[in-house]
Amino acid sequence: MTQFIYSINAPEALDANRFGPKAANVARLGSWGLPIPAGFCLDAAAYRAQVKVLGLEADARGVMSATESPQARRHALNMKLGLLDQPIIPEILDPLLAAREQLMAETGALMCVRSSALVEDRYGSSFAGQFESFIGIENEADFVLAVKSCWGALWMTRALRYMATHDIDPAETAMGVLVQPLVLARAAGGGLSQTSDSGMIISATWGLGSSIAQGEVTPDRYELRRDASVLSITAGLKDHQVGCEHRAEPVTRVLPKDMAEKPCLSEAEAQKLGQLMLKIEGLMGMEVEIEWAIDDAGFKLLQARPLHLEESHVPDAEWENRPRLNGHAAGIGWGTGRACVIHCECELSRVSPGDVLVTKVAGPALSHILTKVAGVVAERGGSTSHMASLARERGIPMVLGVPDATRRIPDGSTVAVDGVAGVVRWIDRKSTRLNSS
Repeated sequence: MTQFIYSINAPEALDANRFGPKAANVARLGSWGLPIPAGFCLDAAAYRAQVKVLGLEADARGVMSATESPQARRHALNMKLGLLDQPIIPEILDPLLAAREQLMAETGALMCVRSSALVEDRYGSSFAGQFESFIGIENEADFVLAVKSCWGALWMTRALRYMATHDIDPAETAMGVLVQPLVLARAAGGGLSQTSDSGMIISATWGLGSSIAQGEVTPDRYELRRDASVLSITAGLKDHQVGCEHRAEPVTRVLPKDMAEKPCLSEAEAQKLGQLMLKIEGLMGMEVEIEWAIDDAGFKLLQARPLHLEESHVPDAEWENRPRLNGHAAGIGWGTGRACVIHCECELSRVSPGDVLVTKVAGPALSHILTKVAGVVAERGGSTSHMASLARERGIPMVLGVPDATRRIPDGSTVAVDGVAGVVRWIDRKSTRLNSS
């Protein structure tokens, strides 16, 4: 009988071609003695076996053969509905439920189910925020649905668009799944082991890190030197947190002002996390982006993937004297364009090719317009959000966590976005044009 389930600590879990780079990278961190949550991986071969038994292989091949046509959408819908609605075959389901029961018995925690596609978290194709993760799952029915939803996420419209831009055929890849206990985090966030000025950056918020990933808060920003010593601490605006109590589903709650503006980590904790980043960078042999959480037992590493940054752009004298706002740099690009200020996703139709999108929250739902904008400015978010990862990958200048950007930057003005320095400048259309004397 084929084995589909492996412990995160098993040597087999290190194989990215079986379990996806996300799961394999976490397993690698654990194999190096670094702190990770317990867990297990579901082999991508299970996804392939399920697709074959359900007779979905023709639909899978039909999506790319009829790209952007009604037939392609129909094939993709058949894939999603087939994977979601049909029962998981017993040779997969039985060991999957047994592994869940064992992990729950060992940890006493709720479960997290995370997509780990074979194509994600690779250099140049992170797929940040494009697939699915489910946290705080308690009952068996929800757990099974979460696994099937991770499989189906490979056929979601946003993921298919992303794959199309990278010439990836979804029929030629597959989806692994990573299952881990929910960390009862008092704080969580991300980190970049390298910045344009040869330092390091840590982002942090209270509770679980999903509010950073989705760009919903402006996280604390810790700038570190290359020896992991702390250079500066800038408190963010963390007006809400996603958190949970033991054996309770995660909930969002509003935070009092004093807590919202208080740094989540001490200087000593930030330095310790910086040291962990340096160790990961050395072991992986490249600059890395990480996700982390801290509970009563200390730091837990949740993810590590390759990082790509650019050198700084030196603005000319014309831009140096213009109004400016500072924020969290995504780490790549310099771009100029007409400011299109929007306050709701329903206004996205106003965005034209070459515009600079100015918005309150830059969440993963905006990823499909990145290919046509000259830059993005958002009032919330930080350097380690999913959108920042996508911006680095696609070379889109982006500055996040810019206070009052939608109010202060005039709609229709000419905007320059420095995605490396984290600076936004603009020229009001009423003022002198760039090319005038």
